[in-house]
Amino acid sequence: MSSTSGGPAARRPFTEADLAVRLGVSRATVSRALHGTGRVSLPTRRRVLEMAERMGYVPNVMASELAAGRTRTVGLLLRDSYNPAYGLLHARLQSEAHRVGIEILTVTATGDVGASRQIAGLTRLLGMRVSGLIVATGDVPSERLLPFREAVPMIRAGRPESDPEIHAVTYDEEHHAALVVSHVLGRGHRSVAVLTPSREVSLPESVRATAMARLALAGGASVSAVSVHRNSDGIAEALGLVEAGEVTAVLCPTDLRALEVLRAAQARGLSVPGDVSVTGCDGVLPGLDLIGLTSVRLPVEELATRVVGHLVGLMREGGGDVVHESLRGALVEHGSVGAAPPAGAGPGRR
Repeated sequence: MSSTSGGPAARRPFTEADLAVRLGVSRATVSRALHGTGRVSLPTRRRVLEMAERMGYVPNVMASELAAGRTRTVGLLLRDSYNPAYGLLHARLQSEAHRVGIEILTVTATGDVGASRQIAGLTRLLGMRVSGLIVATGDVPSERLLPFREAVPMIRAGRPESDPEIHAVTYDEEHHAALVVSHVLGRGHRSVAVLTPSREVSLPESVRATAMARLALAGGASVSAVSVHRNSDGIAEALGLVEAGEVTAVLCPTDLRALEVLRAAQARGLSVPGDVSVTGCDGVLPGLDLIGLTSVRLPVEELATRVVGHLVGLMREGGGDVVHESLRGALVEHGSVGAAPPAGAGPGRR
């Protein structure tokens, strides 16, 4: 006598063929009624939809599209779902894709080092036969994307892109750095620290921070570039420079890093902006006005619209000029940048 282990057998998914048998119609009729294609009478369409709902039928959209030789699904590689800027971008891309009638299939690789998991994610998306790719990550090198560009239409979202063969819509980091530096120097600051991640940590942050340092130097300020590897790196060093009276402002390439600076400054008894001015960049965190952080608001919504629009065009036309666009945000003042203190005035005497 044999025996089986486990609970009851798994219930087989209800299919279009099952619906056709129940209703006494052809499978083609069921397919046309469910997907809104071809000619089918209104009463029959209603019968099919009512039976599908009653039986809990879930359509396999990918399979149906593949059978028709096409898909309306695109793949999205998202770098860091914990980062509010990426989170908002994800939501806006989904919303814009829904508006134009395509679906987005997303993979994330938070904490990936060396981009190996992100490349594996792109490979998985291709295996699912997506019709296009959106790459919203700052640390996959351009040369590693070229094979994917050859497979399907692909576009970068957010990261500066120097490769002339890769489509990209990005943020104008030079402009954003100029907004921050102009504001800080305009308040009289002449000695600043800039938190500067390496390109391996984050290319967009590195480009942004490097531009801030260069523009501050060009504006006559002395600049201390403080290296960053993780979120908390460099903050103690930057605030140590503040306490030593060597800098009066700390410029951060993201709001998350700026928040860590604000938290550490409070723990050390430093007031913002009395003892030190602080700036961020992203501008998407809810409650920035309550926190009081001056930042640059990135045009995330416009980026999502442009990226989806261009990708749909590439999927339809299959070629054309390479897209390279950069979008500009705006400075949002919330009080974390004050007037520079008199020369020689250290923290507590400012």
